[in-house]
Amino acid sequence: MSFMPTFELGLWNAWILVIPMLIIFFFDVRATAARESGKSGDFQLTRKEKIIMNAVFLPMIVSFVYAVFLPLQLGTAWLYSGLLTFLFGIVFTIVALLNFATNPKDKVITKGLYRFSRNPMYIGMLLMQIGLGIACSSWLYLLLTVVLAIMLNAVAPSEERYCFYRYGDDYREYMNKTPRWIGIPKSGNLNSKHD
Repeated sequence: MSFMPTFELGLWNAWILVIPMLIIFFFDVRATAARESGKSGDFQLTRKEKIIMNAVFLPMIVSFVYAVFLPLQLGTAWLYSGLLTFLFGIVFTIVALLNFATNPKDKVITKGLYRFSRNPMYIGMLLMQIGLGIACSSWLYLLLTVVLAIMLNAVAPSEERYCFYRYGDDYREYMNKTPRWIGIPKSGNLNSKHD
């Protein structure tokens, strides 16, 4: 990795990897909208939560624009290790999205990757971002990914507050058993009560 970021237009730039990320993001937004339509009732985000929710898009947009000018490191170990991480992130995100979309709307999602993380789609998105940064050998892109991770961590409490509002004690039980990011469930079979 060089200290100075590279900026050049080209056919083999990172924008190619941004395309599947945008497609997945589109389906994530649609699945979330379909699942949550008409369910928020009188739930309101605080002013601070709204600012954080909107601010999370800034590092994403900056990184996607930067990807247009960021060449892939063709024929290097950076490219191959980055692509492997990126592909793992895509698979992880798609599995999480399928778990999300196929779960009953009135139940806490406790199956699949949601058994090991309360935010598996975020983890998959971060893995894709890390993979893209490695494939381009760009410390700047990886720095933007760190900023995105910090922002996602700041968004998580407001999403959890909404889940408390929507699912009550079932979500509290799930939260007590399942780590926010990733890990082994603390005890018992989560699926037994919620399937």
